[in-house]
Amino acid sequence: MRAACMGHNPTYYERYRKWADEYFYIPHREVHRGVGGIFYDHLECADDAAFDRHLAFTQDVGKAFLDVFPELVRKRMGSDFTPEDEARQLEYRGRYAEFNLVYDRGTIFGLKTGGNIDAILMSLPPRATWS
Repeated sequence: MRAACMGHNPTYYERYRKWADEYFYIPHREVHRGVGGIFYDHLECADDAAFDRHLAFTQDVGKAFLDVFPELVRKRMGSDFTPEDEARQLEYRGRYAEFNLVYDRGTIFGLKTGGNIDAILMSLPPRATWS
């Protein structure tokens, strides 16, 4: 992600990494929902050139993800998955659901504006735990 960001603006990686840390924070639990990464939205496009720059940046971020994700999966797909791992996974899923229902701007917007409830909630995990 750092390389994808740096290819467009030397401030993007730190700015969007910080934004991810702040946006995906769950204040009432005092925890972050994820483990790093970047986040950005609402990129302003005053003209076609700005749109083209933002599109190129977003495409490079997507390509970076597509480059690294299969590598991470291949590295870990043969690893043991213990009951403790599953418990941690279910807790992370609970944090995801909690964040989306309480803090996520897109989910809140959809719920407040009469969006399709099934479509809004379909990303919630089928199993989760809270502690």
